[in-house]
Amino acid sequence: MQKQILQNTALWAIVLVLIGYVFCRPVYGEGEAVELPALAQQLAGVKLKELPNLVGQLEVAGKTAVVPLFEALLNGDLYYRKVDRLVVIARLSPAGDYQLRDALLVTPLGRAEKKALKKIRISNRVRSGLRDAIARLTLFSDDPTLRRPAVANLFNRLDDDSVALLQSAAARETDTDILATIERALALHTLLVSPDIPAQLQALDKLDGSLEPVVRNRLAALLESTENTGATRDPAVIRKAAAVLHSIHADIEFYEFLETLFFGLSLGSVLLLVATGLAITFGVMGVINMAHGELIMLGAYTTYVVQLLMPDHIGYSLLVAVPAAFLVSAATGIVIERSVIRFLHGRPLETLLATFGISLLLQQTVRSVFSPLNRQVESPSWLSGSLELNAVFSLTYNRLYILVFALLVFVALLLVLKRTSLGLQVRAVAQNREMAKAMGIRTDWVDALTFGLGSGIAGIAGVALSQLTNVGPNLGQAYIIDSFMVVVFGGVGNLWGTLVGSFSLGIVNKFLEPATGAVLANILVLVFIILFIQKRPRGLFPQRGRAGQS
Repeated sequence: MQKQILQNTALWAIVLVLIGYVFCRPVYGEGEAVELPALAQQLAGVKLKELPNLVGQLEVAGKTAVVPLFEALLNGDLYYRKVDRLVVIARLSPAGDYQLRDALLVTPLGRAEKKALKKIRISNRVRSGLRDAIARLTLFSDDPTLRRPAVANLFNRLDDDSVALLQSAAARETDTDILATIERALALHTLLVSPDIPAQLQALDKLDGSLEPVVRNRLAALLESTENTGATRDPAVIRKAAAVLHSIHADIEFYEFLETLFFGLSLGSVLLLVATGLAITFGVMGVINMAHGELIMLGAYTTYVVQLLMPDHIGYSLLVAVPAAFLVSAATGIVIERSVIRFLHGRPLETLLATFGISLLLQQTVRSVFSPLNRQVESPSWLSGSLELNAVFSLTYNRLYILVFALLVFVALLLVLKRTSLGLQVRAVAQNREMAKAMGIRTDWVDALTFGLGSGIAGIAGVALSQLTNVGPNLGQAYIIDSFMVVVFGGVGNLWGTLVGSFSLGIVNKFLEPATGAVLANILVLVFIILFIQKRPRGLFPQRGRAGQS
């Protein structure tokens, strides 16, 4: 009995040891057992010739857990802290310091100055090895968003090893789009290396309609080599390849048209935001506000300041910046109207000169506070990247969101002007100022609020522009002429005219640029508007009422 108890005890001890070995052991690489954090720590100060071997050990030990580390190393964002030699992912923040994240856990580690960090350098050989390692690690991931770029990476580097990986991936792939991409990659490889004519023709059938650049380039190279070197290729394969290449070019031209249209709509949305505020002040008050660009600039700098105050919440900072920029620019506009413009009613030339002087004053104030150097505003993660519809056509999220945002602002402004008492008074003053005053409307109060509303919308435009370009003292000057052209072309004081004019000029400009260049395209648009207002001096949608007829 005692012997049986000892045997059972020994058996349970062995079982517990095995369980502990399986669940409590460290991560092992090839050869000596080394924990993953310890391997990552070796990147600090590693010699360049030893780096490929260390990358291989990390790949074996960490699997998909090291993909963020590899991507940071490939993009030049991997550093180690000098004080404790901890390997971190570091990215430059708008404040000029670096935001740190743990290289393995990708958790925030606070901020650090550049002098406290040391960058981990890599060579072209290591860079190529990292791409291969990332492709291997992500190709069999459970996340399709990781598998898709891995397949695209191997598609561009077809060799025996990558083809073997793609064949293994095809056997277990469940996503139809990714599987179709793998099949096109294998078909391209078959076309290039297989001596079987039916197999080549079948591969060309699968490649028909493929928009991947590597397919287009390989087909063009195949046809060119056949013509120049007289390489032996079956005539049926050559004809089929030429037809497939022609079809691909036709599809690409169509998507290039859509891309140009999208960029035109994007430019139009920016012009809509910029010109809407000017259309209100110009249409209601008849004020040629040359400081409108500086009100846009104030909105952009407000976005920059909000990010400085919310460094750890960049994703929410933009949502805070929109109302903040509106209030800052609106308050500035009301101060300008109350202190200068209300004394110059009926004197447009003096108003123009006064607001031009205000614009110079605002520019110099910003230079004194923030310095003349441009400031970079960081884009939130939800505004970064693009929506890839296929291999040649993608929509950048920042421009897509700005397009939607501009339309929402336009609708909100229409509701304010059509559904509120302020909107009713603004429309009354715009149509006939003297009659509105006779009806008891305080036109001076309406002027102040109208100028503040237009200025606030300019500030919102500055928030949008901060996501497309650097923020600097001259930011608004680049858009003031375009905004006046939109207002004149659409019809002074008419919001629908501003909408149509913004998108029309934006689309026309983007379609002219490839043929004429950016500068000549702007000149041609300006000439068109000059000729247009000779025929229709009041624009596309002229203002109604006595003020519009005078």
